[in-house]
Amino acid sequence: MGNRAILKAKGNNNKGVYLHWNGGRDSVEAFLKYCELRGFREFNDDYGMARFCQVVSNFFGGDGLSIGITDCTESRGDNGVYIIDGWEIVGREDFDGREQRSYDLQEMLIEIDKAQPVKQQLGKYLESKEVPVKTLKINDEVLLMDHTGVVNTYTVVGFGEDKYVNGTKVLGMPFVNKYSNNQGSYAENINNYIREDYVRKIS
Repeated sequence: MGNRAILKAKGNNNKGVYLHWNGGRDSVEAFLKYCELRGFREFNDDYGMARFCQVVSNFFGGDGLSIGITDCTESRGDNGVYIIDGWEIVGREDFDGREQRSYDLQEMLIEIDKAQPVKQQLGKYLESKEVPVKTLKINDEVLLMDHTGVVNTYTVVGFGEDKYVNGTKVLGMPFVNKYSNNQGSYAENINNYIREDYVRKIS
């Protein structure tokens, strides 16, 4: 009895992750998306696979935990085998075509997040809107993730001038109140600039 599935990285038939519960496509897609949002290494990487297991284990809790690394990547029934590339499902094996679609993705992401250690939760990041960086204005509040995966709120305090900062031309690029120098300037640290095309903004 279970809702089983195997997840394996594309091109790797020697190792995978066995799920005894929550192996339906809706749950699996949510677990994968959460790992992507956290910025983990991809599932194809050993560290990424380990992070996936950590997230799912936190969600299940210590009672009745049924997740494991396996060298048997053939189907054990129910949902068959998911083929993962990066954090996307790109194929299926031993699958009868019936997909489980009981859970809303956003609601599932929030429930997964609540089960993680408090300092590692995405919180408002999941409820925020992703907007084009070019639409930002002074005093807009944005959510940025640091290198440890922790999300913090910052305020847009300016836009780059026609100059280079640490080798990057910053003309028109928004910057936030993250790191200031001794004179209180945020414009001189390239790590304050939002260099992506999209960012999560608090409405």
